[in-house]
Amino acid sequence: MKLISRILQNTRKPHGFWGRMMLRGMNCGHARVAEWGMSMLEWMPQWDALDIGCGGGANISRILKLCSRGRVCGVDLSPESVAFARKKNRHALGLRCAIEQGSADLLPYADASFDIVTAFETIYFWPDLNGAFRQIDRVLKDGGLFMVCNEASNPNNTFWTNRIEGMTVHSAEEIGHVLTNTGFDDISINYGRGEEICIIARKPHARAQAEKSRRQGATAGYTSAK
Repeated sequence: MKLISRILQNTRKPHGFWGRMMLRGMNCGHARVAEWGMSMLEWMPQWDALDIGCGGGANISRILKLCSRGRVCGVDLSPESVAFARKKNRHALGLRCAIEQGSADLLPYADASFDIVTAFETIYFWPDLNGAFRQIDRVLKDGGLFMVCNEASNPNNTFWTNRIEGMTVHSAEEIGHVLTNTGFDDISINYGRGEEICIIARKPHARAQAEKSRRQGATAGYTSAK
């Protein structure tokens, strides 16, 4: 059981031999839900995209095809994942693909860099969703999209959280609430098999966001006459 437990910890931050085995398994095992999530959007070939928690790089490969004229970046906390994903996408590295080590709460990219940011099976391991979502808002262009795709969305189901350290399952409603608080709008929640969810949100254009903030401020400062 101790060996199984050690292997399972590689879902959070793959490392060494078992980490590489886990990355191979993720590339295959998560393929169906990733493809389902991607089918929720009409992708544009010119989009610049970022995949956070890119793992074994399979989703980067898919996005490279969908955004055939855009730049596709990947970031992952695990050096093992970065090396694995680079190897898988070596044909595009240095041309229109770059994969870096980094964390969701401190993204190594300039403001307004991407048309879409994706997070497949990864936000379970983000300790500060609010901070990470603010970073995603920062690197998205005005009107850009953020997609979250998870196989688990029932916090009361502790099968995996009891076995994997540092894993937290978030409900669709909780994710939607954090997105709203971070300033995203046009939030859509799509449900698949079992607990599968795909959530898509949009970063408002700066002018629309300023007007929204102005209206909220006016409402907050309103006092009714008696």
